Amino acid sequence: MAIKIDLKLTPAQLLPTIRRLFELSAQKIRSIEKTWTPSKGAPVLTVQGRYTSRNWTEWTQGFQYGSMLLQFDATGETEFLEIGRQKIIQFMAPHLSHTGVHDHGFNNISTYGNWLRLMREGKAPAANGAVDLAELALKVSGAVQAARWTPTADGGGFVHSFNGPHSLFVDSIRSMRSLAVAHRLGQVLMGEQDRKISLLERLVKHMAAVARYSIYHGQGRDAYDVRGRTAHECIFNPTNGIFRGPSTQQGYSPFSTWTRGLAWALCGFAEELEFLAVLADRELQPFGGRKAIEKQWLQSALDTADFYIENSCTDGIPLWDTGAPNIPRMGQYLDRPSNPFNKWEPFDSSAAAIAAQGLLRLGNYLALRKHKEASRYRQAGLTIARTLFNEPYLSISPSHQGLILHSVYHRPNGWDYIAPNQKIPNGESSMWGDYHARELALMIQREALGERPLNFFGCTG
Repeated sequence: MAIKIDLKLTPAQLLPTIRRLFELSAQKIRSIEKTWTPSKGAPVLTVQGRYTSRNWTEWTQGFQYGSMLLQFDATGETEFLEIGRQKIIQFMAPHLSHTGVHDHGFNNISTYGNWLRLMREGKAPAANGAVDLAELALKVSGAVQAARWTPTADGGGFVHSFNGPHSLFVDSIRSMRSLAVAHRLGQVLMGEQDRKISLLERLVKHMAAVARYSIYHGQGRDAYDVRGRTAHECIFNPTNGIFRGPSTQQGYSPFSTWTRGLAWALCGFAEELEFLAVLADRELQPFGGRKAIEKQWLQSALDTADFYIENSCTDGIPLWDTGAPNIPRMGQYLDRPSNPFNKWEPFDSSAAAIAAQGLLRLGNYLALRKHKEASRYRQAGLTIARTLFNEPYLSISPSHQGLILHSVYHRPNGWDYIAPNQKIPNGESSMWGDYHARELALMIQREALGERPLNFFGCTG
């Protein structure tokens, strides 16, 4: 089956639910701010409705403070702008020069990127050097992220994951935003003998690596080549840069699809197409030219979008992995709405929030080019949003700190809380799921109210 796309749903029709979402969101943000101790690290996921940390990397701290800026953007409540700016200045600086992660897009675009965007849009004060501070932060972040580089045997390369130089994570496509924004601000990476390394070149090469190795295009590369499927991790020989095979960390297997990774790819390619649109042809010419780059990125976005639509329940929510071992016990689960309270396999609302944003961005991109399938992707995104912004996914309890329920973090490691009398994780939230739901809601609200699109690249040039 596939998502039952509502072709008549409009952004304006979602405004009442979005207003309700942001009313609840304000309560959640205040509750976390009141109870959270920064020395614990970053809040990651909820356990019995309370946010807790989970040591791996501090990749979710930007979502915590970025959510405050989104809340201000959506409602005009200045308390969230003030707290967000204060926390960014106080806690986010170490993330700018963090050489050990692939997470700069998560942490730094969500914070400094949103801050700069709000100032450029005239919504936030830009006095006392605030614009210069945000721009400098984003320049540093993009260059530092680009320095985490593995060359490949085909002449390309990629920003490698925190696992090491052999490892390409599909998630890392979301950090190409850091390179994109820094490039737009005129930044380069300085190498040995003062060699100037283009951030745009590294972005294009990384995107090509993800498109070639992380995404399947139905062209027979192996026995599991289903169009639009993604691999969470790809392994390379770090000595000579030769691709060795797919792998996974958070999915069930290298030959099934971890749906949050699928969503990262879909959203990443869709958003980077927006970046491509603001670049001049001369900037792209040294790296293959606009036509070739756009063709590859668009095909990757379309392939992953179609796979997501075809492998989600009728309401738009996917299981955490398309090959999860207990799926045969669930019957024809794709033929009906998702049931997060089933006893066999968890659904992942965070994947849905990320994918919905990607589908909207892709649909809007195609609509500007009068593509015949534009409406299908836009309406799929809106349909998913309607599901997420209502029960049982919207968290209405004032005692629960999460905003969007039924998120999954790391099923193989068993990091997700399982409540008494339940056999699978459900009823909990994640910092990335909550952030992306807010960003999704803000995108739709802006469109419904006739405001400018939510975009990080148009505010940097």
